[in-house]
Amino acid sequence: MWESALSRKLTDPLLLAAVPWTSPSARALADVAGILSDSGVETHFIELMRAAGVAVRQQVWVDGHPLDGLIGDRLAIQLDGFAHHRAADRRRDIAADARLLLRGFHVLRFDYQQVLFDPGHVTATILTAMAQGLHRPR
Repeated sequence: MWESALSRKLTDPLLLAAVPWTSPSARALADVAGILSDSGVETHFIELMRAAGVAVRQQVWVDGHPLDGLIGDRLAIQLDGFAHHRAADRRRDIAADARLLLRGFHVLRFDYQQVLFDPGHVTATILTAMAQGLHRPR
């Protein structure tokens, strides 16, 4: 919710920091909210990677479109939200993944369920890809 408000310029980080939160979890959520994540699943992913010691750049533009995350120079991360099930969205994503592959990127795509409820799989997959050097230029 905070990320949505930040990206729509309905509030700003200074205002969030000034709120006297009574709940530690509310304070923690406000502290990690930023304008680079388009959704809560993206923020959760970034926190997951931070805990694993993996640096992720967000909203890096490649081929005229932003990547949800870029690890190193070549490991593209795309995150699909909870409501991301329409056929047109899926076809667009398949085409974008193919264009990225042809440009030398390795694309890993995770959905809401995986990031929130199977974070071990997400982390292990990314660490394995990095161990294989998929984040480095060819």
